[in-house]
Amino acid sequence: MNLMQLHIKNMVCPRCIATVTEVLSAQGLQVQEVKLGEALVKGDVHTDQVQAALQQHGFELLQEKDEQLTDLIKTTLLAYQQHLEEEYQPITTSVYLAEKLGLSYQHLSKVFSQHTGTTIEKYLIKLKIERVKELISYGQLTLSEIAFKLQYSSVQHLSNQFKKVTGVSVTDYKKDASVARLPLDKLT
Repeated sequence: MNLMQLHIKNMVCPRCIATVTEVLSAQGLQVQEVKLGEALVKGDVHTDQVQAALQQHGFELLQEKDEQLTDLIKTTLLAYQQHLEEEYQPITTSVYLAEKLGLSYQHLSKVFSQHTGTTIEKYLIKLKIERVKELISYGQLTLSEIAFKLQYSSVQHLSNQFKKVTGVSVTDYKKDASVARLPLDKLT
């Protein structure tokens, strides 16, 4: 039996890894490793069947190289956001992506924009705003603490960006969270 690497879209969390592992095992594949965006399996992969099984859980098998790279950029941006929350010496997005993916930022940016219709920077801002919504919903941190945690230069900067992306102010969002949080796999 040969090893095959599968690239899978819409994987954003540890539960996704568990679900994909179960789905692939149910397809009779020997799962060697699953991480965000990819799986290494042994066995005869029947692409149509695997695709259908993954789609039932909101995932998609990626077969085109640029689609695979775009999804890899998205999962790397999730890791970058987590890195920013944990590190006080930030690294720029372009340097982080180029180092992690081993490709020039210009190439990554071009491929990402062509496949998503948005820039890496705008996508990262949307990711950050979803994280802001999440932290607000927990009610454990002040807006100042959230701004610091997500490395905004000020509360005002966070507030301005929040309103620009969501269309409502942070204060209005806190009063009435009518601007629903978006699943990370639905961000564009």
